[in-house]
Amino acid sequence: MGKKVIIVGGVAGGASAAARLRRLDEQAKIIMFERGEHISYANCGLPYYIGNVITDRKKLLVQTPQAMKNVFNIDVRINSEVSEIFPDQKEIEVREKSGRVYCESYDNLILSPGASPIRPSIPGIEADNVFTVRSVPDVDVLKGFIERRQAKKAVVVGGGFIGLEMAENLHHLGINITIIEAADQVLAPLDYEMAVILQQHLRESGIGLVLKDGVSSFVQEDSSVTKVMLKSSREIPTDMVIMAVGVKPEVDLAKRAGLAIGERGGIVVNEQLQTSDPHIFAIGDAVEIEDLVTGARTLIPLAGPANKQGRIAADIIAGRKASYSGTQGTAIAKVFDLAAASTGANEKTLKKMGIPYE
Repeated sequence: MGKKVIIVGGVAGGASAAARLRRLDEQAKIIMFERGEHISYANCGLPYYIGNVITDRKKLLVQTPQAMKNVFNIDVRINSEVSEIFPDQKEIEVREKSGRVYCESYDNLILSPGASPIRPSIPGIEADNVFTVRSVPDVDVLKGFIERRQAKKAVVVGGGFIGLEMAENLHHLGINITIIEAADQVLAPLDYEMAVILQQHLRESGIGLVLKDGVSSFVQEDSSVTKVMLKSSREIPTDMVIMAVGVKPEVDLAKRAGLAIGERGGIVVNEQLQTSDPHIFAIGDAVEIEDLVTGARTLIPLAGPANKQGRIAADIIAGRKASYSGTQGTAIAKVFDLAAASTGANEKTLKKMGIPYE
């Protein structure tokens, strides 16, 4: 009888871990739990589905539960939220959408809970036309809204990767876009002088860009936001708002199980991706890892590291020698006719840490 391995969460890391583990161990009993209905989807493709660059919704779905079962013999249970972990008993509690609650034992547990969009407590943020873009259901709701309401104006809060990609894709649909960014530049990982080139290009492409200003409130009429009030007391009329101010690691489950959480708010793991409980591994957007350049603990919510960590955790559970030495945080985005990419630490970070650079 092989090991029993439970994986919590699909998307990038969880699905990679499951597939890799099966290749290394045909006997292992592998169960994957996903609280939503999609176990593995192309996160980076979501804005492009909104902009009709990707027209077929099925193209967003990388793996289906049935395919995972048929190809890898993995027991995938969707609409099943892991609500508690009992490390001493090596058991988890599962709550199904139907209301059924049951326990399942494990030899090893892999946590891949991901991160959730940050929704700051701004007055009016609960309105029905304020959206985040993180999952397939998110884009279904957003797409439906745009078609139903024939939206003409949109405000994107946040000038990071998702914010810029959403701005471009909504612009393709003929929607008038304004991006609000509290910092003095878009795409924080880029050095300032590179961001300036992008900012000029965005404005030339017809995007409104407001820097060094934040949102103070959303003005509502009939449960919909009609105006965005900025801290500078400027007002921007809008039909919809996209919140893209970043993500925070989903660590509630790990916290309740007594696993160590780091200073940056992520789950603490060692080079073998083990948490403070050696039978429980954690991977992906929810973990703190070492920045290869600065040596500092950091959060890198990207699919590349999550996939790599998933495979390494599987290797270690299957008895192979492997370790994850850290990440450089490489990212790339298309912004209209430009591509912007960065890797490693930027000037701001190096200055702050007193590391000499050229």
